[in-house]
Amino acid sequence: MQRVADERCKQSFAALFEHFAPRLKTFLIRQGTDEAGAEEIVQDVMLNVWRKAEQYDPRQASASTWIFRIARNRRIDRHRKIRPDLDPSDQTLQPQPAEQPDITVNRQQIELVVRREISTLPDDQLNLLKAAFYDGLSHAAISELFDLPLGTVKSRIRLAFQKLRRQLSEER
Repeated sequence: MQRVADERCKQSFAALFEHFAPRLKTFLIRQGTDEAGAEEIVQDVMLNVWRKAEQYDPRQASASTWIFRIARNRRIDRHRKIRPDLDPSDQTLQPQPAEQPDITVNRQQIELVVRREISTLPDDQLNLLKAAFYDGLSHAAISELFDLPLGTVKSRIRLAFQKLRRQLSEER
């Protein structure tokens, strides 16, 4: 890199290009850029490296860090420029109609019943259920957190569901 910066050495740049171009392309594709876009960005980055090699300061970063940072910034710039064309008639972009008042009231009543029934669960089931659904933890994470075997965690959560299902079906 230093020879490219100091002497504008084409052989050193060719070696730099040969080393970094495939790595940059792989990096960009892994970051979600399509193959053609990745190739375009790599060309732009390497041209930028050639033109601005004298700005590289080895005390601030390694050559690879400097080059990959340029690639990252170019990818972000490209992503900002290329916005998908949105079709205003697309149903997913249309506002959803407001719920009917009776549906809203019914949903609120169901939520109250569910909350009441959840509060009747034994603490061991309640804590595991909260960890799984309110905290979003996996069964394995819950197992570690509560220092319980994985099978016990799964059984208690299943038992909690069975109890809730039974209680809620009786409510109706």
